[in-house]
Amino acid sequence: MATQPQDLKSRFAALGAVVIIVLTVLLIRLWSMQVLSGDRYAALAKNNRIREISLDATRGRILDRKGRALVTNRATLAVSVDPANEKVRDLIIRAQSADTDDDPTRAELEEAFGALATMLHMTPQEVFAKVADSKVEALRPRVVAVDVPLDVVAQLAERSQDFPGVRIEETSVREYPYGSVGAHVLGYTGEISEAEFAASDPTSGYELGDIVGKAGAEAQFESVLQGDKGRRLIEVNASGKPQRIIDEQPPVTGRDVRLTIDIDVQKVAEEQLAAALTEAHRQNFNKAKAGAAVVLDVTTGEVVAMASAPSYDPQVFLGGISEAEWKKLTDKASEYPLNNRAIMGAYPPASTFKVVTGLAGLDAGITYSGKSYYCPGKWTEMGAQWPKWCWKHSGHGTISFEGGIEESCDTVFYEIGYQFYQREKEELQAYARKFGLGSATGIDLPGEVKGRVPDAAWKKKFNEKYPEWQTWLPGDTVNIAIGQGDLLVTPLQMASVYAGVANGGVVMRPHVLKDVLDSEGKVARSYTPQELSDVGASSDDLGIMRRALVRVTETGTGAGAFRGFGVSVAGKTGTAQVAGKDDYAWFCGFAPADKPRYAVAVVVEQGGHGGSVAGPAGRNILAKLLGEPIKEVHTTDVSR
Repeated sequence: MATQPQDLKSRFAALGAVVIIVLTVLLIRLWSMQVLSGDRYAALAKNNRIREISLDATRGRILDRKGRALVTNRATLAVSVDPANEKVRDLIIRAQSADTDDDPTRAELEEAFGALATMLHMTPQEVFAKVADSKVEALRPRVVAVDVPLDVVAQLAERSQDFPGVRIEETSVREYPYGSVGAHVLGYTGEISEAEFAASDPTSGYELGDIVGKAGAEAQFESVLQGDKGRRLIEVNASGKPQRIIDEQPPVTGRDVRLTIDIDVQKVAEEQLAAALTEAHRQNFNKAKAGAAVVLDVTTGEVVAMASAPSYDPQVFLGGISEAEWKKLTDKASEYPLNNRAIMGAYPPASTFKVVTGLAGLDAGITYSGKSYYCPGKWTEMGAQWPKWCWKHSGHGTISFEGGIEESCDTVFYEIGYQFYQREKEELQAYARKFGLGSATGIDLPGEVKGRVPDAAWKKKFNEKYPEWQTWLPGDTVNIAIGQGDLLVTPLQMASVYAGVANGGVVMRPHVLKDVLDSEGKVARSYTPQELSDVGASSDDLGIMRRALVRVTETGTGAGAFRGFGVSVAGKTGTAQVAGKDDYAWFCGFAPADKPRYAVAVVVEQGGHGGSVAGPAGRNILAKLLGEPIKEVHTTDVSR
């Protein structure tokens, strides 16, 4: 049946009404977008064509106390890959997609990066891992290798058509004019980790992929050294490919830091630590592989030198350290060369601690100058069933308090320790803590351990699962008195103890920062020396101890090491017993004895006897400081 004209008219009218409604809705939506949300969509459009890339600032330098550069920067060539390259971008998208397991195959990686990887002595997988790093800004070229040889750079430039997306860039990396000297104090740099980034101050401007200080002064003074980033605004097309630079704000170089370290003394400290290890081997202590040495200015707390062995070359971290190299540095067999043993190594101080026991005894009235003791070799004051031996099994016979220091007679200090135990006040521990033992010194370097001064409360907690071992016994205090038992100290702490004795009983907080310099090289901020503690020792007690310590280096256990030395030295040797290991060698002292300027502490792990291994190293470090000749010293010492 044919459609009536009236029906057609009705249908056209309905259709027209629908069209009008749709157009009205579209017009309203367009008006809303252009008028009500115009600014928002304009911003989105701008963001879609303009990208901001941060520009890294050059790190500030690290200088020694005389202004000599210990860590600086140098220009070098780096190979980078542009992530906006079409082929590279497709591989990255596939690798980072959470919706597919379609990762690039080995063949695809070989095709894309094989030739480049071969030239850089890398694998295609290693190259792609750097290129696909999602932590780096999307448009920032991915640095694949730094310090690229010129012949490789020349080949890449000549064959640029064979390496699409590959760029040669000039970059800045850390340079170490003195090689590995001072590595533990200086530290090293590396890419910021996700944990470090998450913990950083949001206002600091850090981004994933940034290079930051990881250890030592590089980490401690990161906020000063890092500088301020610049920025570059880039116009990109719809595909995200850069078209032109719109604006650029240059970065601001970080400020220089001047340390208290004297690089000449530092070199000698490291050389003498190495010589001490060699001497230990000569004396058949062949397990000796590690140790530490510290030099302090007694009146300011400045660290003049800080050495730790074994050491490492911070240059291996440039451009990212390889897995093989990292494993080597963190393997137990390597003796953990990244550890700064001067502040991270906790050891029993052995007889070097007798200076603390002696001063505590003088202060408490337990002993006094010239007090006489009798050493038969075997001490049985706690009962015949618990004998303790002096290192000299034949005994020292009748010996004075000062003689006990000079000859390191254990019996003298067994007696003092036992009397402290009988007083039941834990006075010896309290006196040790006055010197700062059992607590971190607060030095401005990361990683310091606090050591341990054991007492009854500590022992009870430590043995909470073993009630029968919780009681504090006389032997515990007696062991502490000779620097053994559960007592642990760092080399820095012992250097601070002897600096305190030299400085009238005032221990200064050790520090490595001297100044922060401004852009013109002028001092912007200086470290103000701080008092760590005042032991409260009387000048008479300190005088007694100082004279006894001089006897050690002139006629006592350290005489062999200091024979012919032209400056009077106050010092003490020590030989620590460590379960399951050879003895550890110690020497601590200060000089000149009559007008002290420097304190030194040396420890050699499994090195044998302090007087014949650590003592000569301490002697030659002081020789460098005081203008005395450095000599190769071979001597004997069987004391503890």
